[in-house]
Amino acid sequence: MTQVLHTPPPAPVTAEDDLAALAARHGLSVSGARPSLPQYVRQLWARRHFIVAFATAKLTAQYAQAKLGQVWQIMTPLLNAAVYYFIFGILLGTKKGVPDYIPFLVTGVFIWTFTSSSIMTGTRAIAGNLGLVRALHFPRAALPISFCLQQLQQLLFSMCALVVILLCFGVPVAASWLLAIPALILQFTFNTGMSLIMARWGAKTPDISQLMPFVLRTWMYISGVMWNIDKLTKNHHGLPDWVNPVLKANPAAVYIDLMRYSLIDSFHASQLPAHVWIIATGWALVVGVGGFIYFWKAEETYGRG
Repeated sequence: MTQVLHTPPPAPVTAEDDLAALAARHGLSVSGARPSLPQYVRQLWARRHFIVAFATAKLTAQYAQAKLGQVWQIMTPLLNAAVYYFIFGILLGTKKGVPDYIPFLVTGVFIWTFTSSSIMTGTRAIAGNLGLVRALHFPRAALPISFCLQQLQQLLFSMCALVVILLCFGVPVAASWLLAIPALILQFTFNTGMSLIMARWGAKTPDISQLMPFVLRTWMYISGVMWNIDKLTKNHHGLPDWVNPVLKANPAAVYIDLMRYSLIDSFHASQLPAHVWIIATGWALVVGVGGFIYFWKAEETYGRG
């Protein structure tokens, strides 16, 4: 008599198990899967030439159809400054008691434009380039970073005009002008973080790009672009004591004041908030690093659906 051993039947193998095993056997991975954070940084660094070239190409094409061409890179912020000077400096009288008001105003307009344009272009970085996002595989953070780099390049063109304005209004060249370099680096880091945050929001909800001009306009008015925050708060005696330090510590005002302190000799250290470099560095690190991580966490979702 033979003894028959009964073994339990094997578990049914599903089609998903077969596909997963096949993919693992051939070293395949999910398309568009989010890499680890260190790997993501390495991918971005490997594409640094693309980021720079893309930013330069967008800047060149921005005014390609205009007869004056790249001259508009300087003319646009200058015309904005002229409008603000007429409305706020002359009609509203905010230039009273502010030495070197025109350099004060132009510096504020140029530095504010750098921040506002970086945020606006970042908001549309993914939603406005879906064809590129869906057609090619690359770290999506390259797009908002390249748009911020484009705005930095445009600011550097504008800074040439700013130097001429400073010299024409008798502002002397000084060693403090070198402080503009670390101030711009910190501002660029902050702007990039904000651009990355807004790029993720804009990719999920494109209508945000319609709301942002109103938010940015309000932010501009409370950041001392056209007036001196100290004089504004002193003229309104009913304001609580905490309003002045809060307004001066907001990041847009911090970077504007740092640039004014660097370039305009009549803008003194007493007009800066306490521990201004620590505040500027803190804003840059918190928003820059935090914005990058926040954007990276949604890497798999960009261009889907």
